[in-house]
Amino acid sequence: MKKIAWVTDSTACLDEELTNHPDVFTVPMTIVLDEKEYKDGIDLTAEELYAKLKHLQVPPKTSQPSVGEFVSLFEKLEGQYDHVFSILVSAKLSGTVSSSVQAASMVNTPVTTIDSKILSYPLSRMIKKGMEWIEAGNSVEEVEQKLSELANTNETFVLIGSLEQLHRSGRMNGLSFFLGSMLNIKPIISIEDGVLQAKEKIRSESKGMEKIISYLQASIEAYAIKEAYILYGLHDTEARKWHDELCKRFPDVAFGIYPLGATIGVHAGENTIGISWFNRL
Repeated sequence: MKKIAWVTDSTACLDEELTNHPDVFTVPMTIVLDEKEYKDGIDLTAEELYAKLKHLQVPPKTSQPSVGEFVSLFEKLEGQYDHVFSILVSAKLSGTVSSSVQAASMVNTPVTTIDSKILSYPLSRMIKKGMEWIEAGNSVEEVEQKLSELANTNETFVLIGSLEQLHRSGRMNGLSFFLGSMLNIKPIISIEDGVLQAKEKIRSESKGMEKIISYLQASIEAYAIKEAYILYGLHDTEARKWHDELCKRFPDVAFGIYPLGATIGVHAGENTIGISWFNRL
């Protein structure tokens, strides 16, 4: 069996298993707050980010890891591993995939870059699935194909916690922000083919939760899914309430609770919450 290194970026929000895995490596995103740069997960925790967001003079920005950062990591892995899988945040949300592809062409290490079309814990789940397939004896080419197919089966629906934050980060135009804040509208954002889409406009969090649960129920009925991921901004209290309710309604589905992470919090706000799952895992 080939020895595989698994590379991702800090939007993946690795769980304890992957954080401590000797073959998993993370390239951090950069977060810019009042013109000062921070490396996600290294210089700045999610808690610190949300505290700083309340006092910023300039709208926050995020940027992908540079080509050089990927080159440096890939060169370090050369000789230690037979192959590198670089599984990264959606290429339509960040230039991280492009940085990895460019870096791969500049090193001797064989690298396969995968556009996950997603972010946060579902990205981590793809890494775990890739590991399972390698351990089961699949070739690098087979795992590449399977991961690319898996990326197309994800569904993610998120109730945005802060229209103001979405607006300040440049992800929402002024008119939509004004109307949303005036009418107390909470948008449900979906990620479809790697792109953020405004799915619904909901008047309350409880109605938003019911609408997202209806999407989940449709997938459970159509695909008999067995696991789903509750994603939250900063506070897990509401996520735990969702967890209790979902476990009651869908006892055959395993629900986990995972943070969205600092990079995503810049755009979505600390009270963001949603659900994600793969229809064919």
